[in-house]
Amino acid sequence: MTETLLDKIWRAHTVRTLPSGQTQLFIGLHLIHEVTSPQAFQMLREAGHSIRYPKRTFATIDHIVPTASQLRPFPDGMAEEMAVHLARNCQEFGVSFFDLDSSQQGIIHVIGPELGLTQPGMTIACGDSHTSTHGALGALAFGIGTSQVRDVLASQCLAMAKPKLRQIRIEGSLPRGVYAKDAILAIIRRLGVMGGVGYVYEYAGSAVTAMSVEERLTICNMSIEGGARVGYVNPDATTFEYLKGRPFAPQGEAFDRAVVWWRSIASDPDATFDDVVQLDAPSIEPMLTWGINPGQSIGVSERVPYPHEAPDADRAAWDEALAFMGLESGRPIVGTPIDVAFIGSCTNGRLSDLRVAAEVIRGQKVAKGVRALVVPGSKAVARAAEAEGLHEIFLTAGFEWRKAGCSLCLGMNEDKLTGMEICAASSNRNFKGRMGSPTGRTLLMSPAMVAAASIRGQVADVREMLP
Repeated sequence: MTETLLDKIWRAHTVRTLPSGQTQLFIGLHLIHEVTSPQAFQMLREAGHSIRYPKRTFATIDHIVPTASQLRPFPDGMAEEMAVHLARNCQEFGVSFFDLDSSQQGIIHVIGPELGLTQPGMTIACGDSHTSTHGALGALAFGIGTSQVRDVLASQCLAMAKPKLRQIRIEGSLPRGVYAKDAILAIIRRLGVMGGVGYVYEYAGSAVTAMSVEERLTICNMSIEGGARVGYVNPDATTFEYLKGRPFAPQGEAFDRAVVWWRSIASDPDATFDDVVQLDAPSIEPMLTWGINPGQSIGVSERVPYPHEAPDADRAAWDEALAFMGLESGRPIVGTPIDVAFIGSCTNGRLSDLRVAAEVIRGQKVAKGVRALVVPGSKAVARAAEAEGLHEIFLTAGFEWRKAGCSLCLGMNEDKLTGMEICAASSNRNFKGRMGSPTGRTLLMSPAMVAAASIRGQVADVREMLP
């Protein structure tokens, strides 16, 4: 019998079938941060429970930390309180914590892979919807709610129904100036923000095989924006080379033995899927959003759509989006002015993201009136970028070089939009109010496209600006 990676990992981690029909699924790695864990720890105390396997839980601080200065106490009293609670909880329950004084601190979905905590064949849970990111290394990674964080702490298990599986194949080579972010925006545009509900997405095809692990992380990160709770890429030689030598990965002969097993969990060549969707990589162009969800996107050469072009079920949503964004239907998206440029987040805050943006920025200047920020996804990313001199390229151009954190991706720290500012962002969500201002507007795009927009002061086609 042939099996997919989903089948193999699910079977290996099944404890039992519950009376409800759900699976009691063992969770191999639990990641926590300061936002969704305090209530879970309090519920644990109230029930008189301890952590079942504290060495399988790792914590960092990322969402609420300021990125201009991280001196304690934080100016925001609530942020400081959350930081204090996380440190106290980790100390009391024996959880490893990458605090601000740790050289390994960063966004949870950046440090998990870069430390080798994330490994093929794992089940991974975190109280954050973008946990799907970790599937890029051949894991099943679930975003969970606070009560489920409590459950995993107490039992190391989750009660879940096994989802269906859709394979998304991207065949061919991505053109110059087109990146993983463009590919996932094209997928979400085609399948919709609800298209993945009830599904796991397996990303495959020659374009995915050719991607680095960091590019795969970007695609899997935004699976949730397409409605899929989980997205993954089968582990391969690229995965194994990425993991080799990382602090928490197996070492020496243990690594070689692990690779044998990691290879075996990939979907069998003749495995069957509940659905298969194929995209032609050469036809994808630089993408960006025009609306208020990640499915409302177009290619950079296109025009802002008219509401009557929407499917009947989406017409009201398109009307709402166009009214909120203040964009005129029929006008080219190129030339749309921006006020803020943001490069960072768990979607595109890795070293390769900063490299492609720096390639566009080198020798250029940020347009007058544009506030531009680069926020590395972790301290390790910042160190590596600084060793290459990337920070000097950004600083010379007029960007601010910030410290590691989630930053403008969400309005939970000091980095926020004000008023009706428009932000060109390499992050993952363009919801109303997402960046801290109820009237602020977000255009999602690749780091290279953000860099291009920062120079022109408006949406620009990065293909015309690459050296």
